[in-house]
Amino acid sequence: MTRIAVRLLLAGLMAFATCLASAPAQAAVPDSPAVTYTNPIAEKRADPHIFKHTDGYYYFTASVPEYDRIVLRRATTIQGLKTAPETTIWTKHAGGVMGAHIWAPEIHFIDGKWYVYFAAGATEDIWAIRMYVLEGTGANPLTATWTEKGQIRTQWESFSLDATTFVVNGVRYLAWAQRDPSVNNNTDIYLAKMANPWTITGTPVMLSRPTYSWETVGYKVNEGPAVIQRGGKVFMTYSASATDANYCLGMLTASASADLLSQASWSKNPTPVFASSAATSQYGPGHNSFTVSEDGKSDILVYHDRSYKDISGDPLYDPNRRTRVQKVYWNADGTPNFGIPVADGVTPQRFSSYNFPDRFVRHYDYRARIEANVTKLADSQFRVVPGLAGSGTVSLESANFPGYYLRHENFEVWLRKNDGSAQFASDATFRQRAGLADPAGVSYESYNYPGRYVRHWEYLLNVQAVSTATDRADATFYTQ
Repeated sequence: MTRIAVRLLLAGLMAFATCLASAPAQAAVPDSPAVTYTNPIAEKRADPHIFKHTDGYYYFTASVPEYDRIVLRRATTIQGLKTAPETTIWTKHAGGVMGAHIWAPEIHFIDGKWYVYFAAGATEDIWAIRMYVLEGTGANPLTATWTEKGQIRTQWESFSLDATTFVVNGVRYLAWAQRDPSVNNNTDIYLAKMANPWTITGTPVMLSRPTYSWETVGYKVNEGPAVIQRGGKVFMTYSASATDANYCLGMLTASASADLLSQASWSKNPTPVFASSAATSQYGPGHNSFTVSEDGKSDILVYHDRSYKDISGDPLYDPNRRTRVQKVYWNADGTPNFGIPVADGVTPQRFSSYNFPDRFVRHYDYRARIEANVTKLADSQFRVVPGLAGSGTVSLESANFPGYYLRHENFEVWLRKNDGSAQFASDATFRQRAGLADPAGVSYESYNYPGRYVRHWEYLLNVQAVSTATDRADATFYTQ
């Protein structure tokens, strides 16, 4: 090759590289697109557990206010559980053990059979709470034949409840809450391997004891363990404190390759990962489980809470805990982010930038922008609601400031409280279009300035006319 040819080739490569550098980046459609639900899923149902089976059904069970029976519902969608008929599959004993305080059932499918784990007291001592197992045979657990497998025996004959089971690297474990008779508290979290679905084996290990101030309000409690796994990590959430507005979720984390039966393998978050939110009128969120969305692409947090803070009498007997769901998001470091318990009604979404895929729409000091690593999740969540100005339009309501909407002021996008004026309604209303740069995304056209779209400019959101490919890319977002 001649020197001239080499120079021409290098010049061409440099020009091509320059074009690549100046072209806007393009995001792939998100692996976990938006899913929304309308809360609550079930009234007067506490300690909820939703299990998605291979038959295409979601199975739902929970504590009933009477604490006297175990119920099941099923539906092909999570939202469908709200109106699904409910079947009682087992009723408390008339006397003796399993005769009182039927609490916190969970349903699992193990080796071709159904198993329900639950806690119960006895008629002669309603606080002699222990863990028990039912075994069901049949394709549909609502019509299965159920037999009692008896009590799960642990290291002590003491207050124990909230059994859950999970598998890591082919090993099945049982996690539960129990009172250590030698310690002046209520319950700790324990873990053991299982010999079969109703029997533990080996020496249990204590994973977590209530020591932080947020774990010891009213009662010194760690209970209701639930496990979610991702990226080679095992995350175990649990509930802490009394079952009133102080109830909240903590979290333990371990590597899936570590010895899970060593307390040293687990680290504990020093602060709650999910707690009451006065802004959204959600109090005492806890006793959660996890499931997955209908498309299998999103993790879903299932939990109960109340819509009011103050309770008359013992909160244990207040019947108004409701089952709720919302999407789990994942931080850049691989940890789950539960955000806040969102307001009743439709659950919020996030909006990622088409050409800056790690950046999400968020508000900061009420200014709307796109930003990466938004660990204060609710700042980047918005409810897509019917437009304030008219049918066929939408408005974007803040998740953590209900009643506040994205609106344009002098063509800048801000988060503002709805003042009820016609001007506000017009400025906070948009027409949702297919994404200008990718129809799989969305773009938002101003209601009162047709032809102008929400787009980012130097990472701040504005309402501007679009004409170039870069404009269209800046005005396109993916819902997550």
